[in-house]
Amino acid sequence: MMVVILQKKKMKDLINLLDMSFKNINEIDKNKRNFSSSQSRQSKTNLINKFSNKGSDIYQELTNKKNFNDWIWGKHSVFETLISDRAINRIWCTTEIYSSEKFYILLKDLKSKGVLVEEVSWNRLSQLTLGASHQGIALQLSCSKTISLGELIQLSKKNSAEPIILALDGITDPHNVGAIIRSAEAFDCKGIIIPQRRSAGLTGTVAKVAAGALEHLPVSRVVNLNRALEELKKNGFIVVGLSGDGQTSISMFNEKTPLVVIVGSEDKGISVLTQKKCDFLLRIPLKGKTSSLNASVAAAISLFHLTS
Repeated sequence: MMVVILQKKKMKDLINLLDMSFKNINEIDKNKRNFSSSQSRQSKTNLINKFSNKGSDIYQELTNKKNFNDWIWGKHSVFETLISDRAINRIWCTTEIYSSEKFYILLKDLKSKGVLVEEVSWNRLSQLTLGASHQGIALQLSCSKTISLGELIQLSKKNSAEPIILALDGITDPHNVGAIIRSAEAFDCKGIIIPQRRSAGLTGTVAKVAAGALEHLPVSRVVNLNRALEELKKNGFIVVGLSGDGQTSISMFNEKTPLVVIVGSEDKGISVLTQKKCDFLLRIPLKGKTSSLNASVAAAISLFHLTS
């Protein structure tokens, strides 16, 4: 989040610099009677060079900060990636791309498998790729493949009579997601569910923070978390949510059954609609003055209690 804020600030600075350059040049034009012709031209040249160089520096800094190692754009490159066996985190495309039958079929299929496909304007895609020749489509690779919800349910029950699956609700920080994945695997969680939207994807940052755990933990990306919870209930899972307002202390919870544990973000917690899907709302008893815990810390503490 901080990087995004800094990038926005840099872009705003770049725009402001361009505005300042024109204002200063216009000011010289208004008052050129105070300068000789050569002085006026020299002043204009100096100002243009000054602001042009500064703007170039800011743009270069933005480019360096945005890591494009896991990005691919351009119709041919993206198409070859889509028909390959590589894992994909997210796709951005313009409306025009859907006029191509081959892209339409591929994008529809990938979306049904949990890949986030976002339709954006041409200008927005140019902003995302910092002016690259994207031809109307770009994608970000995923550091791990995902499986369907049905496959996750089947796999979890195959490996344990009382499996625990984690579900993330609104956790957008990749460092938190990576840390949660690491804890989940360490406590023998059988899988993790991540919504397509309002959640960090399986990026390189997530994989790095997870420290290898992502290679051993099945992940399912779902279009709608609440519908996924309904499906889990049909398959015998009890849904519990972590909430500071929970009526039951997690240390007192002793249900021995397949569980889905929902972890919300630190600032907003679990959404109201998702809370209504929970069979139990559990709280972690805190003894100090701090009113909440980081999402990854809360997940680790909860898994420790539930697996003890």
